[in-house]
Amino acid sequence: MIKKIFFLFFFTFFINNVYGDENTMILKLKDGDVIIQLFDDIAPKHVERFKKLVSEQKYDGVVFHRVIDGFMAQTGDVKFGNSNLDTYDISRAGTGGSEYPDLKAEFSNIPHERGTLSMARSSDPNSANSQFFICFVPTPHLDRQYTVFGKVTEGMDLVDSIKKGTGSNGEISGDPDKIISLKTK
Repeated sequence: MIKKIFFLFFFTFFINNVYGDENTMILKLKDGDVIIQLFDDIAPKHVERFKKLVSEQKYDGVVFHRVIDGFMAQTGDVKFGNSNLDTYDISRAGTGGSEYPDLKAEFSNIPHERGTLSMARSSDPNSANSQFFICFVPTPHLDRQYTVFGKVTEGMDLVDSIKKGTGSNGEISGDPDKIISLKTK
């Protein structure tokens, strides 16, 4: 019996260490690392896209172009929002996406709470591409309207320190904060 328990414990530990981190991301910000858990069972196509862009290092250098205090921080424009590329244009950040086709909505009953990662989109529910936002507070008016695909599990205080924008649209003036790097744990 002890051998079976030991085997079960070892097997579970091994599987979690080998496969458990594929949906754990490290978002490096200017003040430190934020740990994100992705929900591939809730929004598999969105998580697949996010991980693809992460593996291609498309998010590295992308600015937080829209940050509304008491609401959310938006980033992920890999076309115009990547400060490492020649196509960087802060005035157009928020209007671009990746070269991949837009994603169909994967709405769920997962609520938009503090730390929720959700895909940004236009008025078309099937227009999510690469942009995403992190909620500072619960935002129930977004529930079942945007695809939730992950949650911050550590470092929300670092997300709170992202430079805030002004006005109702959260436009950033001056140098916006950016994603230093984003990678799989």
